[in-house]
Amino acid sequence: MKLAPRLAVLLAAAVVAATACAPQTSDNSSSGKDEKSGTLRVWLFQEVNNKPKEKVVDAVLAGFEKAHEDTEVTVEYIPVETRAQRIKAAFNDPKSAPDVIEYGNTDTAGYVKDGGLADVTGDFDAWDEAADTDPTARQSVTVDGKVYGAPYFVGVRALYYRTDVFDELGLEPPESLAELASTAKKAHAAKPGLYGIAVGGAYTYGAMPFIWANGGELASGKGGSYASAIDSAAARKGIEAYTSLFGDDNCPAAKCAGMGGNDTVTAFASGKAAMAIGGDFSHQAVEAGQVKGKYAVVPLPGAKSGSIAPAFAGGNNVGVLKSTSHRTLAVDLMKRLASKKAQGDLFDAMGFLPTFTDVRQQVAAKEPFVKPFVDTLAAGTEFVPASAAWATIDSSQVLPTMFQEVVSGKKDVAAAAGDAAKKMDDAFGSAG
Repeated sequence: MKLAPRLAVLLAAAVVAATACAPQTSDNSSSGKDEKSGTLRVWLFQEVNNKPKEKVVDAVLAGFEKAHEDTEVTVEYIPVETRAQRIKAAFNDPKSAPDVIEYGNTDTAGYVKDGGLADVTGDFDAWDEAADTDPTARQSVTVDGKVYGAPYFVGVRALYYRTDVFDELGLEPPESLAELASTAKKAHAAKPGLYGIAVGGAYTYGAMPFIWANGGELASGKGGSYASAIDSAAARKGIEAYTSLFGDDNCPAAKCAGMGGNDTVTAFASGKAAMAIGGDFSHQAVEAGQVKGKYAVVPLPGAKSGSIAPAFAGGNNVGVLKSTSHRTLAVDLMKRLASKKAQGDLFDAMGFLPTFTDVRQQVAAKEPFVKPFVDTLAAGTEFVPASAAWATIDSSQVLPTMFQEVVSGKKDVAAAAGDAAKKMDDAFGSAG
């Protein structure tokens, strides 16, 4: 899943990266070569403000070229929106393909199925820094027990709330999802011009924690074989908890059913909501809004009082293409780009949360706003099914359609979840 620059519009990029489809077919295969000199090509994602990222990357490349004589690296920063087409073309034309790419972590399974990424399991396991990788981050580069890249950065969401509104109304930050709902309705009742909590029917990654917190899952299975679990009793309980926030007593369906993550954060930042679910990457947008100095952030509470709801661990990875003719050099460059130092520098430059637990604690000590997000990560995160089918499920809006059918009154939770489960199973079946 793609996340964007420090304290900026990372959320929009996250949605784009999560929903873009992975390549479907490829003739890509190993070159059988492992040249120790020459030019390596790298594709990284273009950020809204790319200069700080370029500075970090340039420092990594300078160290790499110094360590490897007769080598040079060329970097192309590609638009996130068109990355699916570019990477598909690279998989199908190894001669023009890069050696190393940055890719959204929800794309891993699809790229592996298409034969584009090199298996770097042995290299990753032998890397001394890898031991400190967050387990969910490692999961995002793993398919069928094999590793196909190095985690690059991670992003999660937590609960933003208006301190001025809460103080005025005598409210406390909610400690459970039930308290979240009641607090939202109290805020809206006292201030009808505000959403108690801004929610969106198209905000998939804001809704998922409600499912996980209630013991539900998106799908069951492993090893590339999955079946939908979105219509289980526990998942339906989570769907009910999320969709109950849509209505005239909080966030009217007519206004909120079509809202996505960006819309909910914008509503909060502009002073139109008492609460919103936003990412560490939403911080700058909120700081630039009307609520600057009048808000705080806590982890999104879980179903039990005092617990933290599992968040979706979004982010990006760096991988080596199977077609590279410089495998050893490409793997070394991958490790350097995703190293502890580089990730720390990326946080300083862009606000990307490191995937190493120790480095994450270090940046949290430097930047207090990071703490609730680090606490959320420490409490345990979840990920989407490691299946090539996820790109189809996500891009075809299966889950947003389900939420919107419920909040619009077209279907009850059981019917909407049942239909969504059928669509997911069709996608899993087609993916093999």
